Amino acid sequence: MKQVISRGRSIGGLLMLLGAWGAVIPFVGPYFNYAFTPDKTWAYTSGRLWLSIVPGAAVFLGGLLVLASDRIAASGALLAALGGAWFVLGQSIIAEAFSGDSISSGSPVTASGAMFGPGTMKFLEGFGFFYGLGVVIMFFAALAMGLAISARRATARADRDSPAVPADTEDVFHPAY
Repeated sequence: MKQVISRGRSIGGLLMLLGAWGAVIPFVGPYFNYAFTPDKTWAYTSGRLWLSIVPGAAVFLGGLLVLASDRIAASGALLAALGGAWFVLGQSIIAEAFSGDSISSGSPVTASGAMFGPGTMKFLEGFGFFYGLGVVIMFFAALAMGLAISARRATARADRDSPAVPADTEDVFHPAY
């Protein structure tokens, strides 16, 4: 059972790293020509808030809950999964809900002299910022949820199967004075 708990905790740490990546990459990606417009470092937009910071914070908090407590690990995994789903679906939902360009992720930046061609860079940016990141987060969140539920069941089974010790037969330490 300790292996299940330690695996769940390592997955919680991984979810925290993935959430931090999702929240911060739009701001630091322009340093190495990996960005969506505006391709300026630390430039804030409402699109970055709703499509990167909020889901990244949800995944980070969910990972923290998985890491911190066995009791609320399943809730943390669910929160992380919702953040991952938002990374995947958020752009489409925002585009449908808000017809204008008030909230947008921007367009992938294809810098000249990049290691890959423009089409490959567009794919890699979309994959690393949103779609691939969200799928990886949902995978690890589902894994954390499964581990949390199995650990809970194992604890309940162990509690149920252990014999209760009657109160009058308890070992009590009485110091001699």
